[in-house]
Amino acid sequence: MKAHDGMYIGGQWRPAAGPDTIAVVNPADEQVIAHVPAGTAEDVDAAVRAAREAFPAWAATPPAERAARIAALRDVLVARKDEIAQTVTAELGAPLALSQMVHAGVPVLVAGSYAELAASYSFEEKIGNSTVLLEPVGVVGAITPWNYPLHQVVAKVAPALAAGCTVVLKPAEDTPLTAQLFAEAAHEARLPAGVFNLVTGLGPVAGQALAAHEGVDLVSFTGSTAVGKQIGATAGAAVKRVALELGGKSANVILPSADLAKAVSVGIANVMSNSGQTCSAWTRMLVHKDQYDEAVALAAAAVAKYVPGERVGPLVNAKQQQRVRGYIEKGVAEGARLVAGGPDAPHETGYYVSPTVFADVTEDMTIAQEEIFGPVVSVLKYEDEEDALRIANGTVYGLAGAVWAGDEAEAVAFARRMDTGQVDINGGRFNPLAPFGGYKQSGVGRELGSHGLSEYLQTKSLQF
Repeated sequence: MKAHDGMYIGGQWRPAAGPDTIAVVNPADEQVIAHVPAGTAEDVDAAVRAAREAFPAWAATPPAERAARIAALRDVLVARKDEIAQTVTAELGAPLALSQMVHAGVPVLVAGSYAELAASYSFEEKIGNSTVLLEPVGVVGAITPWNYPLHQVVAKVAPALAAGCTVVLKPAEDTPLTAQLFAEAAHEARLPAGVFNLVTGLGPVAGQALAAHEGVDLVSFTGSTAVGKQIGATAGAAVKRVALELGGKSANVILPSADLAKAVSVGIANVMSNSGQTCSAWTRMLVHKDQYDEAVALAAAAVAKYVPGERVGPLVNAKQQQRVRGYIEKGVAEGARLVAGGPDAPHETGYYVSPTVFADVTEDMTIAQEEIFGPVVSVLKYEDEEDALRIANGTVYGLAGAVWAGDEAEAVAFARRMDTGQVDINGGRFNPLAPFGGYKQSGVGRELGSHGLSEYLQTKSLQF
């Protein structure tokens, strides 16, 4: 795979400050496919200085011109979609069809939405005798995860650019090649020098340096709740804005009136997508006690269609594979019943985990409370609707969820009482304009649409 041996700073590729590199491994065959620089605090400082220098001119650029540059960026992503998909498949392990449709396709929709928003958004309003101005926060430090390596970049960079902010991106060390492709696209789209900057590196080194840098005005982070807490503490010490999209343990609530077969099938598909490496995955399936045995049988049959190496890719690295297998072993040890899959690796080569379904899961079990981040579904039994709501809300997370019912109004009434940031009703479709983010320990702030744009704006009022 093509890889740059430097950092994209100030509109050009520059040599890294240090000699260390990071190996990029294909998780499907465990082979090293490239090396990228392991950025240092010195690299981060250079990138932040470039972003600070570029900020005044970019903030003063008319929104219509910013919109045009974002639209040009979107067009480059469209033209390079096949290359993007192949790169994601190589460094993340996602099946190519998924990479083409989701990993390369969704970011195009999101970028396009911000090109339109930048042109139409009202950056000022009249309130009585005041004019209220919405102005860019400043320099954004964006720290992105490996599970959706382009989508997460676009979901941060595009609204930041639309708001008039400049950006320093530190992508996950497992999937830096996709981020380098994005930097190439930004250059090809003729973003002014310093408006977008890229530093590859390890989280505890480059990521921490970016979060702590005094020249960064806002840190936007997506990743684990544990790391999010650390970043929040670092930012809080400097009274710095943060946007955190963190973990999840989402409930898929199937009410008795629902189409059980469809709800179970779609629920399994939701978790198996991206090998379960999705923070919003519906990993807890809640079923009424009278339908429980049927639902478990349907889930076992549905998951059998997801063959590792075909419809389900590997996990991103060996550490993640061992972590997920450890959770499966923990589920068995705590008394949950395996009805599909298990801890044994399905292939000798590659970081695969067998798609797994647990029955007889109780809400106090580890697998019902902690985010596993793999192709593992826990099926829980509830007594009545109030019991289902208690179980659904009974974790520290609140990122996403689903409700199924024969009557849409019934599902909506239940969803309104769920402590979570986004709920799909009867398999509702993805909406790139709808705000995404969590309650409780699932995060602070929102991404996508106008709510995502507002994260990168600050408010000033002029009194007359």
